[in-house]
Amino acid sequence: MAWAPEQDRMTRTLPTLAELLTLAAFSGAEVLSGHARLAQPVTWVHVSEVLDAARFLSGGELLLSTGSLLAQASAQGQADFVRSLAEGGAQGLVLELVQGFRDVPVEVLGAARLYGFPLVVFRQEVSFARLTRVAHARILSARGEVREASLSPLLDALAETGRSVDFLQGQLGPLLALPTRPRTVLMGTLDALLQTNFNMAESARRLGVRRQTMYYRIEQLRAMLGDLNDPKRQLGLHLALELTRSEAGEVMREERPHT
Repeated sequence: MAWAPEQDRMTRTLPTLAELLTLAAFSGAEVLSGHARLAQPVTWVHVSEVLDAARFLSGGELLLSTGSLLAQASAQGQADFVRSLAEGGAQGLVLELVQGFRDVPVEVLGAARLYGFPLVVFRQEVSFARLTRVAHARILSARGEVREASLSPLLDALAETGRSVDFLQGQLGPLLALPTRPRTVLMGTLDALLQTNFNMAESARRLGVRRQTMYYRIEQLRAMLGDLNDPKRQLGLHLALELTRSEAGEVMREERPHT
């Protein structure tokens, strides 16, 4: 678990619910329960009216709701809703007391207090679009610069250990044995398929060919490379194609005249 310290550091940079409530868009928000958990990090903000929202949670979310469906639930259903959010890992529930409710039902408030779950209310109409926009801007800025995904460390490791040739042969051997033109065409086709998650129409568009041509080529690829549906196989092919590009670039650099 060598990544744990880094994960902890990233978690600490996320805004807490208390911080989000200080944003101008959240002006007028009133915290009714769960004060002890306001210092927990918020990973995302969702607008939801459904009563089974908990099944969509991944943990750390703040939910915004008018309570339109919650108002129609039974007393037990309302309490169960709050319990499901608390147990599902949500960091809080924000209710707009304008449409569904004019006041928080006793069962909702009681369940929130029982679980120490943050319940926040607006007693006036607010723009959920604005709330999510400013909250997400804060959440994303806290994560810092997003590094471009790169396979360079893996490619370097294969080259440094002398395994790149064997790896390429294991992944693309039948294609590499073809003459230049069919090799280039089929490797380009394979790359387009992998980049589009095997979307035939999009792959055909990128390559400037008809879909029927794509079906013909993918049959060739399957005959030479075997199962293309296995995720592990696709990952290996992705890496192999990157390796061919990397080595081609290296050859070009070596052949370039020195000045």
